Amino acid sequence: MTRQKTLRHLVACAGLLGALGGAPAHAELPDPVAQAVGQPRLAGQGQMRFLGLRIYDARLWVGPGFDAQTFGAFPLALELTYHRAFSAQAIAERSVQEIGRQRTLDAQQAARWTAALAQWLPDVQPGDRLTGLYLPAQGMRLWRGGQLLGQLSDADLAQHFFGIWLSPQTSEPRLRSALLAAVAESAP
Repeated sequence: MTRQKTLRHLVACAGLLGALGGAPAHAELPDPVAQAVGQPRLAGQGQMRFLGLRIYDARLWVGPGFDAQTFGAFPLALELTYHRAFSAQAIAERSVQEIGRQRTLDAQQAARWTAALAQWLPDVQPGDRLTGLYLPAQGMRLWRGGQLLGQLSDADLAQHFFGIWLSPQTSEPRLRSALLAAVAESAP
């Protein structure tokens, strides 16, 4: 190998190592999220597509001892970076449809949860990064970048909302597997 090729190879390797191990895995999480999860690590990441269109990229952050089978017992953070624009109402309606895959919802509860999510969620544009923090038995909080947007104190809604991605009954099992990839790898 020539000296120039060796130098290019070393620069490329250094860049790869920096990308893999440079900053702490939680460097992009808002500080309150990182503190609530406690020693967060990236469990996995994936992409939501519909009819071939990129909808959002997703990353899941979990703390020590996280168990995917009982995800509702652990604080966790889910980050979505959108590639399309959606209204809060559209996201809320779709979310409640997905929750309906996990459990039976009567029309009154579905309407109540849709209204609560529509008030809590923002409209999104391509490039928006939302981070949701799930807190067991407490509810959930939401950030756009580093700015807290709000919180919901309905613990049942919160667990089912995060179940959209993490429940075995998800409509997107491949995305669930990608989000839980590092957890599955470390399991005995």
